Amino acid sequence: MTNNVGMLDRMIRFMLAGVLLYLGTSVYSGSALGIGLDVIGAIAALTGLFGFCALYSLLRINTRKADQTPQA
Repeated sequence: MTNNVGMLDRMIRFMLAGVLLYLGTSVYSGSALGIGLDVIGAIAALTGLFGFCALYSLLRINTRKADQTPQA
């Protein structure tokens, strides 16, 4: 598993995950929409944490610059 998510992309994913998890757990809690937002938020947070996105891999997208050291 190679890192294919760059630093800016990771920061955006973490911010998006925070918003989605907030909406899913407080605003829409207990509903199907809330559960869906929580799942999407958790996926965004995990892909940002590990630096790997399976969808990027399938589409052959790489936002990580060559000089960025892999962090995981």
